Amino acid sequence: MESLIRVNLGLLSYDIAIGAGNLERLGELLTPLNLGKKILLVSNPEIFNYYGERTRTALEKAGFNVAICTLPAGEEYKTPQTLQKIYDVALKHKLERSSTMVALGGGIIGDMTGFAAATWLRGINVVQIPTSLLAMVDASIGGKTGVNHPQGKNLIGAFYQPKLVLIDPDVLQTLPEREFRAGMAEVIKYGVIWDHKLFDKLEQSQNLDNIQSLDTGLLQEILTRSCQSKADVVSQDEKESGLRAILNYGHTIGHAVESLTGYTVVIHGEAVAIGMVAASQIALKLGLWDEDSDLRQFDIIEKAKLPTQLPPGLNIDEILESLQTDKKVKAGKVRFVLPTRIGAATVTDIVTSDIIRQVLETSPVRCLA
Repeated sequence: MESLIRVNLGLLSYDIAIGAGNLERLGELLTPLNLGKKILLVSNPEIFNYYGERTRTALEKAGFNVAICTLPAGEEYKTPQTLQKIYDVALKHKLERSSTMVALGGGIIGDMTGFAAATWLRGINVVQIPTSLLAMVDASIGGKTGVNHPQGKNLIGAFYQPKLVLIDPDVLQTLPEREFRAGMAEVIKYGVIWDHKLFDKLEQSQNLDNIQSLDTGLLQEILTRSCQSKADVVSQDEKESGLRAILNYGHTIGHAVESLTGYTVVIHGEAVAIGMVAASQIALKLGLWDEDSDLRQFDIIEKAKLPTQLPPGLNIDEILESLQTDKKVKAGKVRFVLPTRIGAATVTDIVTSDIIRQVLETSPVRCLA
């Protein structure tokens, strides 16, 4: 079963190819794209150990000249200092403007490789091969690239579209369960803000917390519907001037939680889940949606065994302060993405600090420790 989804961006358009065994087909899929012969394959040691040689072989069989750069794994390494390692290898192997960087890994590898490609020689080709569920349905699509600043996530970055996103669901078999659940947070997000049919599918599924509990057809549908949702939104708003902001549902408070815990206590999808619970409660307080919808979302998040409460020890004043450094702040006001019904959301700046405080202190998201 294969799916091909087009991200329509005029001259910057590209395909998302979803299908089991796609990794072995990488070379033949890249050949028609005229990407030059030199490729820099960027990964981390664990992912490279699983899939690096298969990827290299697929590229070399198609006549590509492949260099390798491995980066340490973890959000704490998503920094300008780590980025320098990609530049060093690019220089050593004399990458040209016609050359291509290939990101083999999760969202962190994809973000850093994309930003390196955007800035090396003022921009060379990049191809995304996401190996985590979160990267497959979200981070690899849409051209958001970047690294973190000590005071905020992804504050240094650029919009830079890939030439291809290649998804092979088979690689998810080696994904740790915690990372799979984290990816489900982004899938749930699409169901809430865009695709009510996807939400219904998730609601009907008995288990969402591990890949073994999903049949192949459901996994393919989850990947296809999620990627289509992202492609639909990005095609209408490439650089987040309007509609695309809804993709940040759950991310406003989620990013604050990640940042304040040093990116070591919760991983991205877990933080998004907490943020979605909080945003749902805020929407409830503002009368934007109803208790039944709030409960339905909460139940799916719990079914995926994702956290719904703040990590112990977080200070609410620090969260409120951290929100002011969020990229979505405009004219000093924090813009929240809030659900209005299953399958629809809005962006608003009417959320006051008092409402945020009430939700964080009294709702299900409150810290119990």
